[in-house]
Amino acid sequence: MSLSCFSTTKLHLKPLHPNTPLTLNSAFLPKFQLPKLKKTNKPVVSLTSSSSPTISASLEAGVGIMATKLGMMSFFEETGTVVPVTVVGFREGNIVTQIKTEATDGYNAVQVGYRRVRDRKLTKPEMGHLEKSGIIPLRHLQEFRLQDVDGFEVTQKLDFNELFNEGDLVDVSGTTIGKGFQGGIKRHNFKRGLMTHGSKSHRQLGSIGAGTTPGRVYKGKKMPGRMGGTKTKIRKLKIVKIDDELNILMIKGALPGKPGNLLRIAPAKIVGKNIPKN
Repeated sequence: MSLSCFSTTKLHLKPLHPNTPLTLNSAFLPKFQLPKLKKTNKPVVSLTSSSSPTISASLEAGVGIMATKLGMMSFFEETGTVVPVTVVGFREGNIVTQIKTEATDGYNAVQVGYRRVRDRKLTKPEMGHLEKSGIIPLRHLQEFRLQDVDGFEVTQKLDFNELFNEGDLVDVSGTTIGKGFQGGIKRHNFKRGLMTHGSKSHRQLGSIGAGTTPGRVYKGKKMPGRMGGTKTKIRKLKIVKIDDELNILMIKGALPGKPGNLLRIAPAKIVGKNIPKN
């Protein structure tokens, strides 16, 4: 087809006055005007600013501690209700090993060490970092990023009795149980095919996409692969019981990992209570 059959016209665009209201004209849409934008002198709040009313997702609601998962049991409340709880114990540690400030590191954080080990279990850089503050050898070091680090000192011991009370809500982080390479049924709860003699697909994955278009498998497709062994956080779990004699906590529900797994316990983030609203 020749291009000469199409006529070209020149468009003459006139500049609009700044106070002219904008309108949309169409045979398919009703005629309406867009409201004018009012200029405000309010400063733009940056999410990364320390003075921002919105706490960044990386900040904690308060300093936390590390603990060891011991196992699960049933707890009977005073009303007779049976509650499944996870028993969490504490080894030697939960000592403040370093305090980071905006002046020295660009952000406020408290580094906590947990679980005492022998000297030969740590590398020389790790030993040098702890000896600089005069602290015993500790296996695990984790940071709790806070808005303010006033009141914390190096070598200060964090006691769970002073940080938490019965009935408090906490966020618990840990590594889930590794289950190895698993199929789609176990990993993603897929349904299996017919188990009859003529079926060609019992527990197979099935079709994963068209061959011609797009000619590839999309990223993120649910397929067989490694299952478990990832870091996860379970939020807003209730502390049911605190036992000072046994030095344990009882937290309602299941926690990630097997018995003996390392857990990170911090106050739960609750908007309006310890996190200001936008």
